[in-house]
Amino acid sequence: QVQLVESGGGLVQAGGSLRLSCAASGRTFSSYAMGWFRQAPGKEREFVAAISRSGGSTYYGDSVKGRFTISGDNAKNTVYLQMNSLKPEDTAVYYCAAKYYSGNYLNQYAYGDWGQGTQVTVSS
Repeated sequence: QVQLVESGGGLVQAGGSLRLSCAASGRTFSSYAMGWFRQAPGKEREFVAAISRSGGSTYYGDSVKGRFTISGDNAKNTVYLQMNSLKPEDTAVYYCAAKYYSGNYLNQYAYGDWGQGTQVTVSS
C-alpha cells in the first residue's frame, strides 16, 4: 500500500500554468506506474496522464495532449503534472493514483490507492 498526497492546485487564469505534485510514502514509489485523473462537478472521473514504472513511457488523455506533462522523481518519491495553456474546462479536482493492476493505463479500475485530490480552478 502507498499513501499519496497531492498539492499545487489553485486558481489560475486561462492560459496560465500550474504544477501539481503527488508525494508518495509507504512502499517504494518506483514499484508502481502512476496516474493522474480529474473529476469535474457532475461529470465522471477522467483520465489525464500516466507514467510507467520505469518512467520511460507516458500516456495522455486526448484533451490534455500537448499541454500537460507528467514526470516522476524517484529520489523524492514524487510524481508531477505540469499543466500549461490551461482552459476553463480543465477545472476539476485532480487525483493521483498508483496503478496496481494489469489493464489499460486509462482505466481507473487498474489503480489502487488514491490521493485526496487537489482543486484546480481556471477562470476565463
